Amino acid sequence: MLAAAFAAQAVAAFLPDVPLLIAATAASVAGEGVLHRWQRGMATVFAKSHADITVRHVLRDLLLVAGLLRVGEQDREAVYGPIVAALLLFYALHCAIQAVSVLVRRTRTLPVVTRNIDASALRLSTAPPALLLRRPGHRLLVFGLPATFGLAATAATDVPAAAVGGLAVSLVLALLGLGELLLRLLPSRRPAGEQEVLDWFDAWLAEYRPTVGLYFSGGASSAYQANMWLEPLAGLDGRPVIVLRERFMVQKIAATDVPIVCLPKVTTLMRLEHSTLQVLIHPSNSGKTSQVLRIPTLKHTFVNHGESDKLSSCNPYAKAYDEVWVAGPAARERYALAEVGVDDREVREIGRPQLEAVRPYAGPPQGPYTTVLYAPTWEGWDGNPGNTSVIEAGENLVRALLADPGVRLLYKPHPLTGSVDPRAGAADQRMRELIRAANRTRSGARTDTGGQLARCTEELDRLTTTDFRTSADSVERMLLQSAPPRGRARAVERATAAWEAAYWASLPEWEHQIVTGTRPALYACFNRADLLVSDVSSVVSDFLASGKPYAVANTSGLAEEAFREAFPTVRAATVLTPDAAGVPGLLDAVRHPEKDGLAEARAELKRHLLGPDEPSSQERFNEAVQVLCAAAREHRARMAERLAAEIPGPRQAEDPSAVTPPQPA
Repeated sequence: MLAAAFAAQAVAAFLPDVPLLIAATAASVAGEGVLHRWQRGMATVFAKSHADITVRHVLRDLLLVAGLLRVGEQDREAVYGPIVAALLLFYALHCAIQAVSVLVRRTRTLPVVTRNIDASALRLSTAPPALLLRRPGHRLLVFGLPATFGLAATAATDVPAAAVGGLAVSLVLALLGLGELLLRLLPSRRPAGEQEVLDWFDAWLAEYRPTVGLYFSGGASSAYQANMWLEPLAGLDGRPVIVLRERFMVQKIAATDVPIVCLPKVTTLMRLEHSTLQVLIHPSNSGKTSQVLRIPTLKHTFVNHGESDKLSSCNPYAKAYDEVWVAGPAARERYALAEVGVDDREVREIGRPQLEAVRPYAGPPQGPYTTVLYAPTWEGWDGNPGNTSVIEAGENLVRALLADPGVRLLYKPHPLTGSVDPRAGAADQRMRELIRAANRTRSGARTDTGGQLARCTEELDRLTTTDFRTSADSVERMLLQSAPPRGRARAVERATAAWEAAYWASLPEWEHQIVTGTRPALYACFNRADLLVSDVSSVVSDFLASGKPYAVANTSGLAEEAFREAFPTVRAATVLTPDAAGVPGLLDAVRHPEKDGLAEARAELKRHLLGPDEPSSQERFNEAVQVLCAAAREHRARMAERLAAEIPGPRQAEDPSAVTPPQPA
């Protein structure tokens, strides 16, 4: 459409043909609107072809001017010369705005980004409109439209005043935008400079005196790996802090009162070496992990974001840490068998502190429905067909479960499903449609609690989220996400419990559910389910905390005995084949515990995977942190003594007798 519009505009300008010129210009402007509203990918293609919004807008206006100069027989250069000059001035102002916007962005890109910290001393302020700061294409389109319409109106009416008026409006908009940005460069209007921010950060570290931190780096979809450790981190003795490396990740971390600092540059990260920080906890490996491991004053421990029998749960990178903290004996054995270089003396069993929210088994289903949670994992990076059941077995499992009139299905797919293998994404969509179709065949009473759920949602959102303008940048967010009010963490805990109660009460007990998003959380689904169907993943290990029956789909191609032998988490599970033939018998055993021959095996496997119930996981986690902090302090003391012995003191250096005279060769 755009190509045809520009071609028609060029033909109309040089014929000249005023109706075609106006129609082609209108089509071109409409095409720009479609492009920026619905076809962002095509806009990128244009930019890579050196036909970005600036080039297109200049070409559109120049073709209009060319058409104006050729309409009529009299000499028109003298009449339209000032109009062309005004148009050139507008584009010069556009370039000036772009240059100043770059300067403003630099002044607002701080070396440290924070959350839950009072950073008002840094002269934080709201951001300029995004149209001025970050969207040059949109800005040119909006500011230039009056000029374009004025030129088109002049071409139609042959009245220069229309072009003059349109250009005047565009010039005023450009001047106002430039003035707004220039004001942001005044010393009193811009945030603190880089060195001032770094000095402030050092002072905050000295005042807060952090002892233990959670270090995290990753992509936007991996934030859940850090979020699962927020509550255990907040419950530690000491002064916790969260250390991030990517600016966007600051907003991906869930609601917490723990101070958050984002240190994008390695040079800024190294300032932690001289702080009171003693231990960093790592829930995942990333390319930037090696940078923080260079700090000699810190002790590092790897806690992972879940444990399973997959090879990723005994990654060779783990040997780079001072210690590896695992849930129970099974993970210790896994590292020993993998022979990846992790010394058994560096492995500490702490349980899974997150699982204290999982309620224990309370007997078979009491109501008319058996709630089954199907929570498959994603396809992974290695292409192993046994990673996920979604592709080979998912639809069969869902059909078999839906075929039982006494089943209520909760389907909670992994958020990364389909990100590597499109077949997994397609199967996921087909399973969702099967569930929707099954719901259309069911009916029953509904409890009208929508109002209560809305009120609970509003309260929880008020406590856990901050409303930002669309143009808000990291500086404005720092301003709005300052130190939290006292007691907010407890209020969030109460509001979350109230929301979960209202959410489940609002759903009919007979209705199948597709559960996505961050609410309700996976562990809340555990507490509603009578049975879990999943894959070899950390979901299975975590579900064992409940003691409830579970099943694992075998899509690995191994025989059942070999499958159980290869994956210890499956030893207390019902193994389902890809055709889902074992689903009816599984449901019968869940409803009649006397037919459940795996109860004792589940209890034993729970102890093997997660460790003992006493002391609690949070207590063991806290003890491990304190022991490692003590080791870090002892290491610092030894290094300080060694440094003091190697470097002479001031008096010794000034005493000539203390200096050994040079010896003859």
